[in-house]
Amino acid sequence: MSDVVAKFREATEAADIDALMTTLAPDAELTSPVSGRLIFRGHDDLRILLTAAYGSLSHLRWTEHIGDGTRRVLLAEATIGGFRMTEAMILELAADGRIRRLNPYLRPWLPLSLLAVKLGPRLLRHPGVMRRAARG
Repeated sequence: MSDVVAKFREATEAADIDALMTTLAPDAELTSPVSGRLIFRGHDDLRILLTAAYGSLSHLRWTEHIGDGTRRVLLAEATIGGFRMTEAMILELAADGRIRRLNPYLRPWLPLSLLAVKLGPRLLRHPGVMRRAARG
């Protein structure tokens, strides 16, 4: 199971969305760290979201990997628009070992807000993705 977490780390650091998608279960979901209410589900919607998100960050580096069961915690540092950001990502693994649920927690407020500003226009080009995520 830890191989998928290592692949996830490598893929996100390289912003390699194709490799990232292979780590996700078909029914994977991500809860928005910006709204806490939007839930993005499935490969099609997650590909759009993750392309926009990881394409907005620079110098992403995972610094810690905590846990060895079906729930893992990754800690990271990145920059966006010259501001330093930290992330805690809780991953829940499915029975097949792929990632079933992603719960990112980002701080501080200013870089998180900048990320939201960058993601907004990219996601609004796909109104169906936003509608589906808003269903929670």
